[in-house]
Amino acid sequence: MSLAVAPPASTVDTPPPRRAARVFRRNRTLVVCSVLLGLIVLTVVVLPFFLPSVSATDPVHRLLPPSGAHPLGTDSFGRDVLARLVSGGRASLGLSALITLCAAFSGMVIGLVSGFYRAADAVLMRLMDAWMSFPAIILAMALAIALGASIWTELIALTVIFTPFTARVIRSRVLGIAGRQYIGAARVSGMSRGKILLVHVFPNVLPLALVQVVILAAAAMLVDGAMSFLGLGIAPPTPTWGNMIAEGRSYLVVAPWLVVVPGVTIMVCVLLLNLIGSALRIAVDSRARTLGELQRLRRSS
Repeated sequence: MSLAVAPPASTVDTPPPRRAARVFRRNRTLVVCSVLLGLIVLTVVVLPFFLPSVSATDPVHRLLPPSGAHPLGTDSFGRDVLARLVSGGRASLGLSALITLCAAFSGMVIGLVSGFYRAADAVLMRLMDAWMSFPAIILAMALAIALGASIWTELIALTVIFTPFTARVIRSRVLGIAGRQYIGAARVSGMSRGKILLVHVFPNVLPLALVQVVILAAAAMLVDGAMSFLGLGIAPPTPTWGNMIAEGRSYLVVAPWLVVVPGVTIMVCVLLLNLIGSALRIAVDSRARTLGELQRLRRSS
């Protein structure tokens, strides 16, 4: 006779879609930031079809300030800055999203295995600690120099850099879940460890993984911009926000919009992602939610 396995409380309250809708209704910051970020993504996907070619040069009209014909001005080759900004957004956002997905997937797999299989924990976590001991940007630059600057090199380098952070976060969550009563009941009932991991542990890790994905996306965008600025990412003439800043720094005095426009765009996207990540963390983490409620009560009193 097998014992019934009690599912975790987080899975019996409400269905995930209804729980997600409730989170969005209660948090205006999350709604506003998500809408703004969605508009930016929609813009970089759709708008390039209605703008001039990013490679169309016009030396006669170089370094023009913003005007009706060129809303964000032109660069040193007479190329339309708005067209390059939007097209560069495709590369910067797309590469950042790909880096985030790769790092989140690999980090989640390592974190799940390390947290649930204690025999593998010592080896995997020591390896993660060794990776994290190097400054992220220095390690990325070293890998890019060793492998040669390209989009694939940047993808590999940043995935290697960000994987340990996700792995440690997921591992800590798995360690907390592994000691709960329903996990012990599942083991006593004869359920295999792999099935327990997939059925009971993995669903309870997903909300935290979502928060980590958003935070990773903001960090990936910053490091990607830094590498492109240093010439270790996607190389010109393909525009990215990072190499647009690098190309415009020589004209900072006479044409500041060449640096300000992509710089502000990166800043806005990173800020929105961080605000979304903070809002999701409060919604997912009960301790953070309780602290937020206490802070609101203190301000209202």
